[in-house]
Amino acid sequence: MCVDFGSTFTKAVLVDLDAGRVAAQASHPTTLPGVAGWADVLEGYDACLAALVDQDPRAAQAGVLACSSAGGGLRIAVVGNEELVTAEAGRRVALSSGGKVVSVVAMADGGDLADLGEPDVVLLTGGTDGGNSEVLLAAARQLAKTWNGPVVVAGNVDAQSEVAAVLRGLPHVLADNVVPRIGELAPESARAAVREMFLAHVIGGKHLSARDGFTAMVRGATPDVVLTGVEVLARAVGDVVVVDVGGATTDVHSVIELDPDSVGREVVATTPVTRTVEGDLGMRWSALTTVAEHPELEPAARRRHDDPAFLPDTEEEQDADEAIARAAVGLALRRHAGRSKVVVSPEGRVVERTGKDLRRAALLVGSGGVLRHGRPGVEQRVLAGSTGEVEGGWQLPRSPRVVVDTHYVLAAVGLLAAEHPESAYRLATTLVAP
Repeated sequence: MCVDFGSTFTKAVLVDLDAGRVAAQASHPTTLPGVAGWADVLEGYDACLAALVDQDPRAAQAGVLACSSAGGGLRIAVVGNEELVTAEAGRRVALSSGGKVVSVVAMADGGDLADLGEPDVVLLTGGTDGGNSEVLLAAARQLAKTWNGPVVVAGNVDAQSEVAAVLRGLPHVLADNVVPRIGELAPESARAAVREMFLAHVIGGKHLSARDGFTAMVRGATPDVVLTGVEVLARAVGDVVVVDVGGATTDVHSVIELDPDSVGREVVATTPVTRTVEGDLGMRWSALTTVAEHPELEPAARRRHDDPAFLPDTEEEQDADEAIARAAVGLALRRHAGRSKVVVSPEGRVVERTGKDLRRAALLVGSGGVLRHGRPGVEQRVLAGSTGEVEGGWQLPRSPRVVVDTHYVLAAVGLLAAEHPESAYRLATTLVAP
């Protein structure tokens, strides 16, 4: 059984491992302690389990793998040297690790560690391998005085033993440098270290459950697990883009094999596996900023902002939901993809690109309640308008197949990938099955 303890709903699917398919699914409002009379996050899980057993008795004996974004998810503060180099690299790594970045502090630019923003984990970066270590060590010394939580150190590896000595009173993990050389981004080791800290210190620290079973179930932060699922899907079908429209944010995950000719001139390189989070784009809490350029949608957006539990009950309201989702998808994909333009340089006329070039994506997957529970054809009305050749040089998917993750498969694929890789692969392919 695969379970996602979401910020709003807890979703559970029973997976037939031999067949690699979803055998049953259920959802229940997430039961956060102190909210609406609930005392324990596992109360919602219990309701999901009962519903699964009604559909398939095998659920009663199934093992459980879970991910969580309940209670605010994973909040990460990034501390680096320069805003445009190691701090930016750390921000990208934090996002790919499934975190919500609450602050980015650039020490060499006068950053203040008093402005961390109440994170769960601090990601400390700085310096290329073998380079200057003074700023990294100075940041570590300040953290040791002002911070008492977990730290992932992913800066200049030649200084890590000194940094570890400074941080010896704090829980910390040493990872490979996220920017070993200028122009290179290496997120994998830091991503694994953030996951380790999330499981060791964040899940239990949020006190979401008094039962031991919760921490034993959870394998990672939901966005991190979903991104792993997208990586598995990409192995099956090629380049993939996933856009997840939520109530407060719209996330875009992409796995794209990089074309050397399409990479922009960036100090921090683009990576094949990327996640971006747009905190001003969403269906409920962020509805008003989502429709800022669509004044005709402002009344509908305000209704949803003021009542996040609102569900559309008429054709007109369903049309409004789709229009808000369409705006969120369009903006989120453009911010993720960036665009290309011709510029004149000392080498002559060249194509300069920003963001992640999505034009060759074979598959565009939509997720989120507005799509999973939408009317027939919702994927074409909401997603298809952000594909093809779009004026302005936007590097959007040209001609992808468009589908919706109706059964919440990607989170399950990500949860199964390590222990049941063949089942995870087969389950991923169900997204594109006829």
